[in-house]
Formats: sequence, C-alpha cells, structure tokens
Amino acid sequence: MFRGIILVFLGACSFGILSTFVKLAYKEGFTLGDVTGTQVFFGLIFLWVMVLLRQLFGSKSNSTSFREKLQLAAMGTSTGLVSIFYYKCVQTVPASIAILLLMQFTWMSLLLDAVIKRRLPKQTQVGMVVLVLIGTCLAGRLFSDKLPEFDWAGIGYGLLAAISYTVFLAINGKVGNNMHPITKSALLLTGACVLIFTVFPPVFLVNGALLNGLFKWGLVLAIFGTVLPPIFYAYGIPKTGLGLSAILSAAELPVAVLMSRLVLQEEVWPIQWLGVILILVAILIANWKMIFKRINKARAVPVAETLY
Repeated sequence: MFRGIILVFLGACSFGILSTFVKLAYKEGFTLGDVTGTQVFFGLIFLWVMVLLRQLFGSKSNSTSFREKLQLAAMGTSTGLVSIFYYKCVQTVPASIAILLLMQFTWMSLLLDAVIKRRLPKQTQVGMVVLVLIGTCLAGRLFSDKLPEFDWAGIGYGLLAAISYTVFLAINGKVGNNMHPITKSALLLTGACVLIFTVFPPVFLVNGALLNGLFKWGLVLAIFGTVLPPIFYAYGIPKTGLGLSAILSAAELPVAVLMSRLVLQEEVWPIQWLGVILILVAILIANWKMIFKRINKARAVPVAETLY
C-alpha cells in the first residue's frame, strides 16, 4: 500500500507543476496551440511506443473490440477540452488561481452524480461543497479588503476546464476497464490529439518553433502531463483505494500554488494558504469513511496471513 501512496502522490505532483511550465512557455512567446499541441503530440509518441514495446516483448493484451477503442478515443476529447480550457485560463489569470478553478470539479462531480442517480447528496457531501466554495473564496482573496483584478474570461475558461474534467471522470470508468492502463491512456490521448489538432492545426511542426525552444516545453508537458500521471494512477489507485487516492490527488493544489510562488514569483497571501488547507480538509471529510475502511483492510491482511 505504501508504494501505491507514493505513486498517486507523485502523479498528483506531476499535474500540479504543469501550470507553472505553461506560464514559462507563454513568457517565451509560445501560443496556446503550441503548448497544447506539443503536449499531446509528444505524449502520444511516448505512450504508443510503450504500447508497441509491450507487444514486442510478448505482453498479453485483452481482446478489445474496435467499437470500444473508438469509444475510448471519443472519450479522450474531454481531456483535450480540459487542456484547452485550462491552459487558456492559465494564459489570463495567475497559476495559483487557475488551479483553484480546476479543483471545482470536486463538487461538480458530486452534483453530476446526484443528477444521474436522481438522489440528493449526503450531508457530508453538502458540507464538503460548502467548504470547497469557502476555501475557494479565501484562496481567491475574495474576502480581503484589496480584491485582485480578475479576468472574467479566464475565470470562465477555468470553470469550463473543471466541467470538462467532471465529464471525463464520469465516463472514464465505464469503458476500457479490461485494457492495460498504458493502452487505455494511449487511446484516450489519441482522441485528445485529434480534437486539439482540429482546433489548433499543428503548425509548430513546420514553422521552426520546435527548434526555437518549444521542443523542451513539449517534452516536459508531455512527460508530466500525459505520461507519468496516468501510469502512476493506474498502478497506485488499485493499491490505495479511491478514497485515499482522492486525498493524495489533492496534492496537486498546494504543489501548483507553491510552484507559482517559488518559480513565477506570484503573490500568495496567508489567507490563500488557509483557503487551500480548507479545500484539502473538505476532500478529506468527504472520503474519510472510505479511507479508514481501506486502511483497516490493509492492516488486517498481515494478521489474516499469520493464521495459515
């Protein structure tokens, strides 16, 4: 279980540093199309090479119909939308605010689940939503005397990213569960790549941008955004369980805020850190039963083994 905890935590940290790298790429003059395009392009190459190597070395793969593969690629368009909206948000608002907007998927997922199942959320879930919203207001400095200047279009893009991520989470567990995680990730990213290249034609392949500094950002974003996190999550979440994984995944939030402060020199007030802590507490409250159940189960395994 400890190895699973480390893997999920590292996956979350990988996601958390993306907004900082994107900001740095923008400062060098690269566009939204350059950033999103190179991330999915290099990520797609990495993942499909890994799929090919698995096949060459004789790894068995479960049979999957062409229809299921097509469904996975179609689902991948939602991840493409997350990248487009989130990186557009990062372009117009501070990185520390952009990650807060993306984290709104926590309560959006609960709301969508309640609508789909046609039942009211539990009291703990409602409390979690309230804490997340209060924490967001604190982290966004909405309660301070000096309000920050917001780009409302950027706020909208951040919320659209959260909505897109909510949709992805809702449909991700329904297709391709019999596939190897790397193959599933490759198919999802294929759909994302098709969408992004449709919206932003990959002119970076011919205009010389790769040789002028875009290459390094594409590699970094691909590795930390589309290669490592899916693999870490695929191997770590089954060992830790969904509840504990939700807490560990929330590490993305403080990592993003910390990176924005240390690397980008963005101003982060103590009240903003209070908001971040409040959001993490909200996620903990929403999943505490599942977490303790998982921990108790892990503790019981060695005891059971000693009986035989």
